[in-house]
Amino acid sequence: MKNTHWSRRTKIVATLGPATNQEEQIAALIEAGVNIFRLNFSHGSHDDHRAALQKIRVQEEKSGRCVGIMADMQGPKLRIGTFKDGPIEISEGMSFRFDLDEMPGDERRVCLPHPEILSVLDVDSQIFLDDGKVRARVTKKGADFIDVVIRSGTTLSDRKGLNVPGALIPIPALTEKDKKDLALALDMGVDWVAQSFVQTPEDVQEARDLIEGRAALMVKLEKPAALTQLEEIIALADGVMLARGDLGVEIPAEDVPAVQKRVVRKAWEMGKPVIVATQMLESMIENARPTRAEASDVATAVYDGADGVMLSAETAAGAHPIKAVEMMDKICRSTESDEIYTQIMEAKHPDLVDDSSDAITAAAYYVAQDVGASFIVTYTTSGSTTLRMARQRPEVPILCLTPDLNSARRLCMSYGVHAVHMEEEMGDFTGPARTAAKIALGVGMAEKGQTFVMTAGVPFGEKGTTNTLRIAEVV
Repeated sequence: MKNTHWSRRTKIVATLGPATNQEEQIAALIEAGVNIFRLNFSHGSHDDHRAALQKIRVQEEKSGRCVGIMADMQGPKLRIGTFKDGPIEISEGMSFRFDLDEMPGDERRVCLPHPEILSVLDVDSQIFLDDGKVRARVTKKGADFIDVVIRSGTTLSDRKGLNVPGALIPIPALTEKDKKDLALALDMGVDWVAQSFVQTPEDVQEARDLIEGRAALMVKLEKPAALTQLEEIIALADGVMLARGDLGVEIPAEDVPAVQKRVVRKAWEMGKPVIVATQMLESMIENARPTRAEASDVATAVYDGADGVMLSAETAAGAHPIKAVEMMDKICRSTESDEIYTQIMEAKHPDLVDDSSDAITAAAYYVAQDVGASFIVTYTTSGSTTLRMARQRPEVPILCLTPDLNSARRLCMSYGVHAVHMEEEMGDFTGPARTAAKIALGVGMAEKGQTFVMTAGVPFGEKGTTNTLRIAEVV
């Protein structure tokens, strides 16, 4: 298979930031292999994000292929207050206090501006700060304070993040800032919204109610509480992101690999795109090459069957953003070409058939194997036909034809999908088949005389079930 943009099945999500917010850099990232751009609403102004989206759309049109855009909400990030004289030194065994007093802190205390946290803490509860670099145990609790003993760490500075492992904190997953950011993102026309710090199905439902179908919803799994209701949360979402940063602070490091496999497998079974994120090529923020462990980490996500892998600071603020994408692309392709990868995908192939649409899609998967098809075509309006095929994890590319541009862009997140927006009405099966063959020839996906398999819901252009399968020839 040629080294073209459609031939890599695992998708790449890249975060835009100061290192990559110019049009020439965006164009280079698309050329390097980015399928989805992430706009991180934890940083930057509304004007910054609006300008970034416009630049992406310009370069998307120039590239001639669909590119998705995801707005990542900040969520209720828990942080401590500030210190009067800058960072303080701490040491194991040292006593310290967190309280509700908004005055700047010192060597003895600092503000914890989240009374909700105090309500869930008890003596012997654990507190992690600064991504787990500082750890403390609660020794005393009052109405407006907690006293702790430091268990590890050397310094503590302004506004560091705070985690309370194992606790369900009564804070909504969408803050007032998130709601304003969400309104902007939807007005801008983003394709995906990522919801941070989801804990319960009710959190997801709140976001769905606000989005009202104007974008696809991706839930970020960062809290252990979400893992206890994983299936219910995934069922309400359109996609899943395993955000291993905060999650990896709140659960033991040795548990993260098993959780990753469990989340990817469950999302795959349920037909929802799943992205593995955080620290994938972190050393490339400064270095031109990743560590061997990082390369193995990306490959593991691919072997697990993830729809995509994500770069954060590597492309947002790193010294080598284009090289980071190129390296991720190489790792994904190399892994996908491994015979073991093919065996894993086949062994994990979902055989569950819930309705006639699933039956047609599963049949198309096996027919494509039997006839040696070069690619599989899905004609879809809502995207459901294509998502069903992506769930099958076929060895050949999925060429998606859709009259809905929003669906095409959202499907950029899905495994093996090359989505093409078709403005004209297809009529009957003859039109889409000819169009698919022409596109496949144009991008090098197939040669004349080769076979492909096509699924669709007939009549065309109407949302409904997938009910038809056809074998056709590229002419």
